[in-house]
Amino acid sequence: GKMSRAAERLRTVIHHLDGASASIVSFRSVETSECILTPEQRLFYEENGFLLIKNLVSETDIDRFRKEFERICRQEVKVPGLIVMRDVAIAKSEFVPDQRAVSKLQDFQEDPELFRYCALPQILKYVECFTGPNIMAMHTMLINKPPDAGKKTSRHPMHQDLHYFPFRPTDRIVCAWTAMERVTRQNGCLVVLPGTHKGTLKEHDYPDWEGGVNKMYHGVRDYDPNHPRLHVEMEKGDTVFFHPLLIHGSGMNQTQGFRKAISCHYASGDCFYIDVKGTTQENIENEVKEIAQKKYGMNEVAFKDTWAFRGRLVQGERTSL
Repeated sequence: GKMSRAAERLRTVIHHLDGASASIVSFRSVETSECILTPEQRLFYEENGFLLIKNLVSETDIDRFRKEFERICRQEVKVPGLIVMRDVAIAKSEFVPDQRAVSKLQDFQEDPELFRYCALPQILKYVECFTGPNIMAMHTMLINKPPDAGKKTSRHPMHQDLHYFPFRPTDRIVCAWTAMERVTRQNGCLVVLPGTHKGTLKEHDYPDWEGGVNKMYHGVRDYDPNHPRLHVEMEKGDTVFFHPLLIHGSGMNQTQGFRKAISCHYASGDCFYIDVKGTTQENIENEVKEIAQKKYGMNEVAFKDTWAFRGRLVQGERTSL
């Protein structure tokens, strides 16, 4: 109401005064009235850095995503830009004999079937509460956590997603993570350290775990090992929304089956890129450049460009990302 009109006017004034820094003033331009979150949910997210919504994605949709995943594993579809990751330990794959198991798909924005996930209206309804009306899908993943062969490679070290992202402001970014089947402590559910999103971005590195760590699985160097941790057990279709500074990871999959989840990171269209040179994010930048060179044969590809050409508008307008 009155508040956001005032905010709009102020934003316009600032915009006229100084075009460049206008985007840095970040108002919650979302009217609380049109945001689907209850005050309790909003408070919970602000206190804890995550929010679990039960039964948000339908069985039908999830089964379709599953079928498409299977087609990709069988190499029946070719998706431009898709990164198919295999586990460093040989695990028997599900659909293709004699192949290392696909543990993760990344960047499926060019697969219309999987990308439908990112534009599901019931998900965007929640996302909008964090990003505002202009929504970019910035990073997509389908995680297929393999049964652990005892090497413990199926666990994901504790990390903050922001480590991978060269854009800000932080609280205009949110992840949606949907369980494609029952997710329990047994098969490696998400583990979160509630409230850690109030801290800063920590230094990340490859943990020195025996058994090896999968590529790009950086972990937070120092977090309080006594910080209470919460295991987020979920049913098929349940969706957790979480803040990019929330420290989280996942345990080993100690079952015989693969454990699937699909996720997307969203950012406000008004977010802006930052230079990560000389910051704790520099190590990931170098790694991403290496991969981009191999994959796209690009030489001096800027870290932010690797993001700019993967981002897709899912609602409203693209202003700066």
